Amino acid sequence: MEKNQKINCTVTSCKYNNEGTQECKLEQIIVTPIVGCNTKQSDESMCSSYRNK
Repeated sequence: MEKNQKINCTVTSCKYNNEGTQECKLEQIIVTPIVGCNTKQSDESMCSSYRNK
């Protein structure tokens, strides 16, 4: 995995979101599984690094 990867994000309510570039300003994020969700779709996980502005 490359060290200079970018995390794109369109969650404008997150204080780490750069709305101009739609990128996360954090160097790393924590992705957490949602307990009891087994849809095999993207809704099985969420960004645990989210913080409201």
